[in-house]
Formats: sequence, structure tokens, C-alpha cells
Amino acid sequence: MTTPFYVTTPIYYVNDRPHVGHAYSTVAADVLARYQRLRGRPVRFLTGNDEHGQKIEKKATELGEDPQAFVDRMSPPFREAFEQLDCAFDDSIRTTEPRHKERVAALWERMKAAGDVFLGAYEGWYSVADEAFITDKEYEELDDVTRKSVQRVKEPSYFFRLSAFTDRLLAFYEANPSFVQPEGRFNEVKSFVKQGLRDLSISRTSFTWGIPIPGDPEHVAYVWLDALTNYISALGGPKREGEDAPLYDTFWREDATKIHIVGKDILRFHAIYWPAFLMSAGLPLPTQIWAHGWLTINGQKMSKRYGNFIPPGPLVDAFGPDVVRYYLMREVAFGQDGDFSHKNLIARYNGELANGLGNLLNRMIASIVKKNLRGVIPAPGPTEEVDEALRQTAERVAREAAAHLDGVAPYRALDTIFELVGAANRYVDQTAPWALAKQGETERLGTVAYTVLEALRWLSVMIAPFMPSKSAGLRRQLGLAPLAPGEDAWPSGWGGLQAGGTTAPDKALFPRIDAKEEKTLLASFGLDAEGRPAAPEQPAPVKKAKKKSKEPLPEGTIAFDDFLKVELRVGHVLTAEAVPKSDKLLRLEVDLGEDAPRQILSGIRPHYDAASITGKRVVVVTNLAPRKIMGLASQGMVLAASDDAGLRVVEVAEGMPPGARVS
Repeated sequence: MTTPFYVTTPIYYVNDRPHVGHAYSTVAADVLARYQRLRGRPVRFLTGNDEHGQKIEKKATELGEDPQAFVDRMSPPFREAFEQLDCAFDDSIRTTEPRHKERVAALWERMKAAGDVFLGAYEGWYSVADEAFITDKEYEELDDVTRKSVQRVKEPSYFFRLSAFTDRLLAFYEANPSFVQPEGRFNEVKSFVKQGLRDLSISRTSFTWGIPIPGDPEHVAYVWLDALTNYISALGGPKREGEDAPLYDTFWREDATKIHIVGKDILRFHAIYWPAFLMSAGLPLPTQIWAHGWLTINGQKMSKRYGNFIPPGPLVDAFGPDVVRYYLMREVAFGQDGDFSHKNLIARYNGELANGLGNLLNRMIASIVKKNLRGVIPAPGPTEEVDEALRQTAERVAREAAAHLDGVAPYRALDTIFELVGAANRYVDQTAPWALAKQGETERLGTVAYTVLEALRWLSVMIAPFMPSKSAGLRRQLGLAPLAPGEDAWPSGWGGLQAGGTTAPDKALFPRIDAKEEKTLLASFGLDAEGRPAAPEQPAPVKKAKKKSKEPLPEGTIAFDDFLKVELRVGHVLTAEAVPKSDKLLRLEVDLGEDAPRQILSGIRPHYDAASITGKRVVVVTNLAPRKIMGLASQGMVLAASDDAGLRVVEVAEGMPPGARVS
């Protein structure tokens, strides 16, 4: 049987609304779960909410609500937000559910039976904000604001003999060198444990909103003992003798892959307390704990002060779930801190999705196959070196992307996948299928078209964990059914696309966002054209000021608004030929990342022949009104500079895709 795969998010505290930081963890877990399902593994994906603790009780009291009524109101938006993001979790647990309470009690009984729980009294500092006990040294290191939220506590408490697990934990870490990732975080955990562990208070009597301790209901379980247990309580564990728990037996067995994704701020609880609790109870430990970093928003720390806790809903409404998922996984190296920037999101969307993957699909399906092959997938003919090179790139990319996803590095997987997108676009430029069609080279055209379509089929699988809806849309245009988990569907064995099938061109998979749309989108999030928080509007003056006459512009200048009307884009010159009866004009076919190349007439013939301009990446004014020159339509203008030595077109670096905006 294939080894089961179990992935969990943190269970999110319900004292506030879901934000993009919660979305980041959950999308990462969903990407891993979807990938493993594509590989044919049995998969379980868990998320949920942490609903107990002093902080919840305090918040509910301030609002005049019963704690249960408060969490019943606050919990559903999390599930709804993750469903909006197309996260296909198998279960969403709440710590106020009876199934969870029963299993916390069962874990308590196992630890007590092992002799690791004893009654005593706790006196020390307690951070209500973090639901954590802190030392005198940690208290002294707090700033004045944070210190105000810390209480001095003295109360009866049950303790867990955490001090007895120092050596056992260090031995486990030594035997499992990838237990915590990234490595730097693991070094911090090991350093903390090597200093020696103190026994841990695991019950409270100063408030009541928690799970009662078995046999002593005056005590409620410490919120972290309660919360951490969710990872096995959702599977029906720990089992009591004679109980049947098939999910627990499958996904928490010793050899199952069990990955917890957490924020770095709660790593200590997961990497020290949780394995110690499980060791005491005689239960299997997780395989790996991944601690990701924090997100800033447009360069600012997420804070109520700045009002920048971005909920996922408006992002999904503006860009769609797949684009938000893609950006979250693409922008930040998993395990590191990163920034969520609306401006960067749009730039990545246009540059990589619209101009990259979307352009590749459009130019092949709509422009070449539909117009020249009647929409039918051709049978490939003899291959050439350039065809074999693209096949080898696809095979390498599939291997490397799979290795990155197995290693919980989704951003690296996307880096690799988009190498194939770039290689396929360059292949189209190099083989020029439009020219093959024009020259009647039908067999060669079939091979080129098939090669690109097969690369797109491979891409449709590899992007599926990240962008499931766009993957299905891409496959529909290829005439393929959506992917179904079960047998290993990860691409291997070039040539799986069946010739004779019918493609189904549709609207652009990733329509470009133009400058006007970008400005409108940024404004909807309270940002200016540069993606910075917009300055608040000033109140209108009491008396209307006399309107000043507009000062004339200096001679020879234009207004900035007029300049913004000019649209400049990168164009790739595909073909060139002299215009008959003209000494100056060349007729160019220029790829601007659109469905078909544009015809542009350019007066550069005295300085370039057809061969020397073909293949260059140039800058084109794309929003000029079309005009006829010598009976031929010209749909743009190629920029050039001149001096005494002659004229040269403005060129762009080789890697810049056709259609990229010049700004």
C-alpha cells in the first residue's frame, strides 16, 4: 500500500477575523495535499479553530457574550475564507466539539498513567495574548506595551514532567535531523532544549473556559495541551483499548508521513511540548514540522494600528482564487518572512501568467491550431534537435518540481515549472509555426504544434496543485478531462497526448491587466498607483476657493497624463520583408503576446535588411490608431533612435516576453 500522507495547518484562534496570513498557511497545506493526491497517495488534510482559553473568555466577556456563542459566531468565517480559496480540506475541527474534548481527556489519562502528570501550584508570569507561561528573564525582555498584557499568576495546577524529556527530545532530534524545517529554526529549538526544560503547568483554575480535567473539574486543560491534541483527535485518537479508529490507524501510524505547517511564533509548542506529550503517551510522533515566516503587507507589519489585516475575500473577488494561491506560493520562499504586495501580485500576474503561460496557450491553440490545423491535435512527424531539447526540459522540470514539492518547497517548484513555460515560448519563437503554415510545411508544422501542446499538457498537471481551476481550464482548451486523484498522474513518458483530439479555444486563461485596470484595482484596496497606502482625502474647505487658471505648459513639453496615454510593449520580430516599390519600408510581423502577430510597417530599410531585424526584441507603440501605408495596414510603431552614425531600433533583453509593458 502507498504510504499515507497527513498534512495539517495551525488551528486558528478565533478572537479575530481570518486574514491573508491564515490563507498563506492553508493554501500551502492544500498545495501539498493536492500534489500528493495526484501522486496516488492516501491523503488527509486538516484545518480548524482553537476556541478555548482565557483570551477567548476575556474577549467574550468584554462583548457581553457567552463564550460558546462568541466562538460559534467567529468560527465559520475561517472555513468560508478557505473554501473561497478553493482549499480542499478533508476536515475542519473545532476544539469545542465533543469528539475533541473526549480525546484530550484520553491523552491526559495516558500521560497520567505514565507518571508524567502531578498536582502542584504555579506561581509566575502568564501572557494572556500568547496563552503562554514565561520566565522572569523573558518578562524583563518585553517592551512596556507587551508587559501590560502579562499577568502574575498564583494558582493550583497540574504539571507535566517536561524536565524528564530533555535528553529524550535531544536524542530524537539527533535521530531525525529534518524533524523541524527550516534548519535555522531547528537550531533554535535544540538550543532552547539544551538549556534544560522546566516542568510545565498544564491546567488552570483562574478561569473556566476550557476542557475540564478528568476527575478534577475545578481545573481546565492548559490551552496548548488542548489545542495540540487536535491533530490526532480529528482522526479519532488517541484510541482507548478496544476502540476502532480507522483514520487514526491509517494517518497516524508510525510509517505515515505526518506534516504540521505552523507559524514560527508557535514553533516551540509544536517542536517541544507536542513530541514530549506524545512520547509520554506512547504514541507516534509527527514526521516533520514546517515553520513558515511572517508576512508584511505592502512593506508594513500587519497590525490593527495600520488597519492592514487583509481578509482573503476581497483578494479572491478581485483576482480569483487561483491567482491569489499562485502569488502566495510564488512570492515568498517557504520558511522565510515575506511581503504581500498588491503591486507585485499584478506584476507577477501580467509577467508570468498572462504574458507567460496564458500567451503560450493562446498563441498555439487559438492562433496556430485553430487557424491552420482545423483545431485538431496533429500527429507528430520526425523530430529535430530543437524538439528533443524541449522534451528533455519538460522531463527535467517534472522531476525537479516533484522533488521540491516532496521537500515542502512550493516556491521552488513554481520556479522550476515556469522554466518550462519560458522554454516552450522560446521554442515557438524559434520554430515559427506561422511561417511553417505560410510555407505549406504541413508535416513540420504538425510536429511543432504537437510538441507545444504536449508541453501544455504537462504544465496542466504541474500547475494543478497551485491553480486547480486554471489547470482544468487549460485542459478543457486542450480537449482533456479534468485531473482526477487516484493513480499517479504526475507527467512522465513524453507523447501521452492523443493525436486526433479536438482542441477547444476559449477566452484568455489569464486576461492581461492594463494600466487603467491596475490603477482601479489598487484604488479598491486603498492604494495609490505605486501600491502605497493612499493619502486620506482632505476635507473640503468651508469656502470654495477661487479656481485658478491653468498655467500653460513650458514650450516643447507635454503633460504627464498625456505621456501615460502612450502604451509601450515588448515585441518580438518574427518575420520581415521589403515592401515593393519602397526604398524605406520593411513589413514586419511582430509578436506582442496577442492571439496573432501584428503587421507593422517601419521605415528602417535603409539601416536594416530583413535578416538583421528578424528575431530582435523591440519596443512598440501599440495603441496608435492603425493607418494604411502604400495600401498595407500598419498596426503600431517600432521605436528607434538616430544620430550622425545612423538609426538603431530600441532593443530589449532576450528574456523579456512579448507583450511585457515598458514603463
